[in-house]
Amino acid sequence: MSELNQQQCQACRADANRVSDQQARQWLLELTDWQIVERDDISRLVRRFKFKNFVEALAFTNRVGEMAEQQGHHPDLITRWGEVEVHWWSHVLKGLHDNDFICAAKTDQIYVE
Repeated sequence: MSELNQQQCQACRADANRVSDQQARQWLLELTDWQIVERDDISRLVRRFKFKNFVEALAFTNRVGEMAEQQGHHPDLITRWGEVEVHWWSHVLKGLHDNDFICAAKTDQIYVE
């Protein structure tokens, strides 16, 4: 498991630096099945998680929501029967920040547990 999941999010301000392409590629190697996707000209980390049914998908959604609230960093969560799609990006930066990779790693950890 990545050491990213041991880090804590820091408050992100509009003048914070986005993650460099090189750093993003390096961190993607430490994450499981995440992709960088461009939507509305904004880079986002996206992954789909599979479950046996809606109840398991909803429970995962709630655990990710609890973690996001603790970190003060919130994703888009799309919950469907047997699947949850998670999108991390830093709204204030309109792109990717360290926090997004930290929370993606924490999301992976929740899935494994």
